[in-house]
Amino acid sequence: MTDRPDIADCPDAATFRTWYYLKEELVSFARSNGIKSTGGKFDVADRIAHFLDHGVPPAEKPRTQRATSNFDWHAATLTPETIITDSYKNTQNMRRFMHAAIPGFKFSIPFMAWMKANAGLTLADAVQEAKRIDRDKKAGKKQPDQPHNQYNAYTRAYFAHVSDGSQQELRALWALRRERPGPYVFAPKDLELLKEK
Repeated sequence: MTDRPDIADCPDAATFRTWYYLKEELVSFARSNGIKSTGGKFDVADRIAHFLDHGVPPAEKPRTQRATSNFDWHAATLTPETIITDSYKNTQNMRRFMHAAIPGFKFSIPFMAWMKANAGLTLADAVQEAKRIDRDKKAGKKQPDQPHNQYNAYTRAYFAHVSDGSQQELRALWALRRERPGPYVFAPKDLELLKEK
């Protein structure tokens, strides 16, 4: 049994943000209250929080500027001197280029974020960054969790603490944990929730 309120019953943003809601719940509430429901889960949640505190949907932000480059990341010949453009895309063409420079290369969240944030640098710079990311990973240096990856962060922390844990137990624990107030970070005491089932 959970005390989690329906979104409509949250008196303010602070109460709303205490609880975990699925994206489909957020989208349904947003649509029924005239709130923009597109975008990522946290974008929709931010709009709902504003609505709960102010009684009106937030003002629409101007659209982000469209990419100015027409560079074709799918078909263009890529060299170390190729400039990273504001229209960068993770393509098979780019994967082949990076794999030739770094055998075994795989796209990672940190690398993709770096590419999006570094228009104007070259693919030679990108190769060096990919190597740095790989060195950090091999050295055990943890990349920061992305805020929208709550379940992934919870999963890593669970298996770091419970060496003989199982996916089945993890899923059951996550389902129980998200019925309670946050934050949604794994703690050893969470294992007690399984005894309450």
